[in-house]
Amino acid sequence: MASTVLTPSDCSSPSHSNIITPRIRLPSVKPHKQFLIWASILLIFTVFFDTNIMAQSSFKQYLRSLRWTPLPVGVGLTLIAFQQYRHTRKREAARLGQLQPSDCLAEQWEVEAYKLLPLRYFSRAWGWMTNLELPEWSRRSVLGLYVKSFGCNMNEAEVEDLNKYTCLGDLFRRSLKAGVRPVDISAEVVSPADGKVLAFGTVDKGHLEQIKGVTYPLRRFFGPNCWTFGGPTLVEKDTDECYQNTCVTNPKNDLYQCIIYLAPGDYHRFHSSANWNVTFRRHFPGELLSVNPSIAAWINDLFVLNERACYMGHWKHGFFSMTAVGATNVGSIKVHCDEELITNQRKWRKEDFTDKHFDKSSAFSRGTEFGEFNLGSTIVLVFEAPKGTKVCVEPGQKVKVGQALFRIPETFVGKTSLERVSSGPQM
Repeated sequence: MASTVLTPSDCSSPSHSNIITPRIRLPSVKPHKQFLIWASILLIFTVFFDTNIMAQSSFKQYLRSLRWTPLPVGVGLTLIAFQQYRHTRKREAARLGQLQPSDCLAEQWEVEAYKLLPLRYFSRAWGWMTNLELPEWSRRSVLGLYVKSFGCNMNEAEVEDLNKYTCLGDLFRRSLKAGVRPVDISAEVVSPADGKVLAFGTVDKGHLEQIKGVTYPLRRFFGPNCWTFGGPTLVEKDTDECYQNTCVTNPKNDLYQCIIYLAPGDYHRFHSSANWNVTFRRHFPGELLSVNPSIAAWINDLFVLNERACYMGHWKHGFFSMTAVGATNVGSIKVHCDEELITNQRKWRKEDFTDKHFDKSSAFSRGTEFGEFNLGSTIVLVFEAPKGTKVCVEPGQKVKVGQALFRIPETFVGKTSLERVSSGPQM
């Protein structure tokens, strides 16, 4: 910007007494318009980057070798929104048979760009905000807005009056009235939480199903097996299928899995799914990416990347495990039998994890409260059961705590004669 500077001698001169210094002014642009301009530039660059430059494998390798730096939140969210739009179109094309499901997954550079967002710091800030005490006069309006936005059923809550909740975090972690979540005694494995079933069934060749058409390896999700016999388990070959065999103690059994996604409006405490004993815990301080079903269908190995607390033990049929997976704004995971667990730490090392062996195994029965999330997230069940175990749910079905997930044939403890005949999905 250029400007004219007048000295005192110039100002005293008659020839300059009536001269006004001209100033160049740039047109003012409102902040939201500036954001739209930069977002448009970023989108144009992304399209060019994806269609032209990223086609060169050597340039891809060069980019992966660079040291990444954090992106501004607004730029990163714009990039995610654009990539999610492209992903939605690809999923629709795959549904019509125009693309293969594998073509809908995010590329490695897209995942790395997503991981650049300061989601861990954002989650810590969100946790701090949700624990701020609200003035009593504002609780009904602030908390009521959240209840209406996410469809929380306060009629089931032990405390229905919103004025009794001092902060938003108390509402997240609300307890329920006694008896509103009866446990189905006809099923040996029941739902640990309120949520939506994303995947279920047997583990296939050492791979778990993240969502329909997207899988991830069991050995990367659990890490080295050092809990089965109290030490590292030796396998004949370092393969996913051999790793699966280390989790099965009885050759007559299969390894089963079930994934339940907790939405923000759901009940945020989780309970024990079966009668079992916890003997071991492994904590992975990973990323805090979103576990929304749309993101789970876009990012491969999502649950392997995210922070998680895996609890292993045994039940009467063999191996049993329940894993609480963290997500964006869900950095806080609390487990009642494990006070040493600290999640969402400021600093952590990639591919690092901590183990804990329980001196005395903690026994849990079906429906017993196990822990809580600060906001909705995901529970992953992996357990050993006899072959032919019946699944009692369907894909995308909403389930409640204590609802039947799996029934084992020829185990009729607590069943009525009608339930023995009809063992189909519980709707």
